[in-house]
Amino acid sequence: MKSLLPLILCALGGLSQAAPVKLIFDTDMGNDVDDLMALAMIHNLQKRGACELLAVTVTKDHPQAAAFVDAVNTLYGYPDTPIGVVRDGAAKEAGKFNLLADEKNADGSFRYPHDLKSGTDAPEAVGLIKKILSEQPDSSVVIAQVGFFTNLARLLDDPEGKALVAKKVKELSIMAGAFQTVNHNTRHLEYNVKLDIPAAQKLAKQWPTPIVWSGYEIGVAAAFPHVVIEKDLGYLTHHPLKEAYYLYNPPPHDRPTWDPTAVLYAIQPDRGYFELSPPGNVVVEDDSATLFRPSKDGKGKHRFLIMSPEQTARVREAVVQLSVEPPPAKK
Repeated sequence: MKSLLPLILCALGGLSQAAPVKLIFDTDMGNDVDDLMALAMIHNLQKRGACELLAVTVTKDHPQAAAFVDAVNTLYGYPDTPIGVVRDGAAKEAGKFNLLADEKNADGSFRYPHDLKSGTDAPEAVGLIKKILSEQPDSSVVIAQVGFFTNLARLLDDPEGKALVAKKVKELSIMAGAFQTVNHNTRHLEYNVKLDIPAAQKLAKQWPTPIVWSGYEIGVAAAFPHVVIEKDLGYLTHHPLKEAYYLYNPPPHDRPTWDPTAVLYAIQPDRGYFELSPPGNVVVEDDSATLFRPSKDGKGKHRFLIMSPEQTARVREAVVQLSVEPPPAKK
């Protein structure tokens, strides 16, 4: 009898992992703890080879935001991840947990080591995104925007930037808007849109690639269980997710997973976590309401996420496990 080993190895070869998703993460880190959940997920998926984090760009205009991002990147083993920042952005307050970037140990060292001490020392976001995109293959980059629209709208204002988006970006995954009934209010004015309405309107009209919107209702449905924060992060004396969660809004409360859902779709769109609406176009009104209009010809570039109850349970568990997975041990 001939050995079956060659056939088995051939079959296994056909199941080889897909190429990592090339990802740019645009965040308003510090305005809500779900941004931190999303960044932890990205790093843990990056560790598995599911994605390659090309850069983090920040839409919160406070110097601690970028410093905290660098501290988290360093903790998870990616200290050299490029970071870009907004200038003259919409949200300038410090935030409730970015101050962790400045916390010191008794010996004067940082509790969470990092090299970028302030966002004032980081490059401006639009220039960084242009540089990153120019170095990538065509139609290869996925952008996950989970903060304000400022950085990406300004990218569209730059003719070179808009051309690079059309050429290099495969898809944009956004946490923004509301598209299904939210507490019986179909005109929920979602925070990420409301903070920079002109930028949201520009992006919704002019972004040249497909956009998938993770609406307010998605993160609310798959809220993060507070007991996980209280009981499952004790493997570190200081864990940024636990400390940030307590500083932002202490347990017991289950925090909506708004930003993690946009990241989960961006990196693993084919895992059955979500269904997609029919194609159409999102219009951002002057009061920040987001209206989805299905396209009659099926050629609209926008869709929004939909979850069944069974998918909601899967999404919640995926977010939990990918958020709390330990960072690599220090060498």
